[in-house]
Amino acid sequence: MVGSVLLGRMSACGDWRGLEPVFLSTSQVGAQAPSIGQAVAPVGDAHDLAALASLGVIVSCQGGDYTQRVHPALRAAGWQGIWIDAASTLRMNDSAVIVLDPVNLERVEAAVARGVRDFIGGNCTVSLMLMVLAGPIRQGWIEWISSMTYQAASGAGARHMQELVQQMRAIGGGAGELATEPAASVLELDQRVRDVMASPDFPTSHFGAPLAASLIPWIDSAVAGGQTREEWKAGAEANKILGLDPPLPIDGLCVRVGAMRCHSQGLTIKLKRAVPLDEVEACIRESNPWAKVIENTPEATRRGLTPAAISGSLDVAIGRLRTMKMGPDYLTAFTVGDQLLWGAAEPLRRMLQIALAS
Repeated sequence: MVGSVLLGRMSACGDWRGLEPVFLSTSQVGAQAPSIGQAVAPVGDAHDLAALASLGVIVSCQGGDYTQRVHPALRAAGWQGIWIDAASTLRMNDSAVIVLDPVNLERVEAAVARGVRDFIGGNCTVSLMLMVLAGPIRQGWIEWISSMTYQAASGAGARHMQELVQQMRAIGGGAGELATEPAASVLELDQRVRDVMASPDFPTSHFGAPLAASLIPWIDSAVAGGQTREEWKAGAEANKILGLDPPLPIDGLCVRVGAMRCHSQGLTIKLKRAVPLDEVEACIRESNPWAKVIENTPEATRRGLTPAAISGSLDVAIGRLRTMKMGPDYLTAFTVGDQLLWGAAEPLRRMLQIALAS
């Protein structure tokens, strides 16, 4: 998914001009290269270290297992090129920088200047959160953040998206005429849906549980303290991206929901002092061109603060922003962003441009 979106964005932005791209794959060796408007050799072998070592910049969307196998071998062989990666494997390495240039361009450019060679895209929900909250964090207003995420099926990969649709189809088929008959018993409809989801034939081989008409409140592996690794990334990566010392406490729960694309987050924000809401909104708007504050009304929320509204867009929306009943120094907000763009492909595309200009 990330690789496909990245190719589309590079073509749409005219990024291929002046490049001599080489396409490599672990599974499609010898296939025709993607159409990019210029002649390109057939797809090569992504495990061919000699081919990889001939390149000045490598952009990898192959996944963590590939990075673990190939990156150390390349570096051990003396390769000094720039490695740009979507996988999480190298993110927390001291020798790597997590890239999200609307938020940390100065840190990225300084790293390039001092010879850093590994630049890694951040976790999708972390990047999307920082696209709207980096401004208030830099102001020193925030004491801690609780981020409750609602992550789409596409965050798990293309096969998981297909399985979600298969689940939807199975539920629709099982519901039959009860889904459209106005006089049908809702209780009978509910029972049919539950029966379908409980069937051993219900497709769950990738998610391990029903996601359509349900949710899964666990993403990634377990780590210490009862967190999942996805939950741990919020604090660890956000603080590394921004270079915060002392670190800003960020924690919460990560939940998979039945959206196809776009991750959402419910935020509880503890301020160090009460800050007027209009100042917070202005700070968010001014932080980067893609942070969009949505008015806290039913109409505006339905129109601009849903995965359906944001999917395919570079905008990261934040709405439902208000002071909480706990006190004037507590805020709540809801964000939506396309995790395949700012959460994955777009930082890689932009990092490539930074690397080529250096």
